[in-house]
Amino acid sequence: MHKTIVNSKDILLSEFELKKYILKEYILEDASIYQIKFKDTDKQRAVYKIEYDDKYYCLKKVYYSNDELRFVYSSIEWLYRFNLNVPRILPTSSGNRYVLFNDMLFILTPWIQGEKCNYDNYEHVIDSARTLGNMHATGKNFYPITGSKLRLGYDDIYMEMSRHFNQLLNYSNLAFKYGDAFSKLYIENFEMCINLAKLSIESASRINFNYLNKSLCHLDYVNKNIIFDNENRLWIIDFDKCKLDYCAHDISYFLRRIMKRDSTNWNLQLLMDCLKTYEEILPLSVNEYWYILSYLSFPQKQWRLLRDYYNNINICNKTAFVGLLEKSMSTMENHVKTSLAFKDIILSM
Repeated sequence: MHKTIVNSKDILLSEFELKKYILKEYILEDASIYQIKFKDTDKQRAVYKIEYDDKYYCLKKVYYSNDELRFVYSSIEWLYRFNLNVPRILPTSSGNRYVLFNDMLFILTPWIQGEKCNYDNYEHVIDSARTLGNMHATGKNFYPITGSKLRLGYDDIYMEMSRHFNQLLNYSNLAFKYGDAFSKLYIENFEMCINLAKLSIESASRINFNYLNKSLCHLDYVNKNIIFDNENRLWIIDFDKCKLDYCAHDISYFLRRIMKRDSTNWNLQLLMDCLKTYEEILPLSVNEYWYILSYLSFPQKQWRLLRDYYNNINICNKTAFVGLLEKSMSTMENHVKTSLAFKDIILSM
């Protein structure tokens, strides 16, 4: 009986099968396998840590197509060429950069040993902001290899925030309709939520998209994908979501993950320090500042909770949702204060 590693609707991969059909292509069939992550969704993915001869590798089942993998491969190679620390996709014994098995794509990279970015470590955060600037600066002229599917972002943030604003209004109507504990809590804090959403839309309306920097963007530049190795070198990992996009989108995604935490709780000084550090590498226009304010000011955490609650009101754990909404509301005062202060800074530019 072989240990089951992956159980999906369509296929069962055992440790034996992984070694026979995947790792054998890398001459690693005698390696030890440790499953790190598995998601059995429409975009099924899996991550394994491979150990062999005192060396460690990351084996990943990716959820995208071969032509998208070419784009991801191109992105990694481009950044490597410009001396950024990225784990390159390793070749098989026959020189391929992936293994195709039963319509599944597998890739292998070195396993980066180290500590993920600690958002409570100021130097980690600042170094991450600087590296993001370097990535965007080197990625401005990026082009993928022939046969790649061109991944493009460039979504209209004004349209997106306007749509979310209307959803917040609709949730307030549902709150009055249901009148339960969760709904009452939302009604009590509705004014702060809607004012943040209005600020987001107002900021987005000021953006001239012709003056936004475009580059190769990571789009999941968060602490689990920012690794500091034993020599304190920063590595960027997991380019599954990378696209050509507005730099401001990548910056905003990175900053919001830091700002919304309890311990960093919409710290204006930390926000400005990150932007100042980034601008030492790649200057930002006032349009990009408006983009960042639009992205950061919107009450994303509350919007998600409201969406999930009212879409699943008959089956969800209502007590748990009340607790989550209460926790999210505890940071909202600082969210408003920092957003307005950031707006004043932009207006003074």
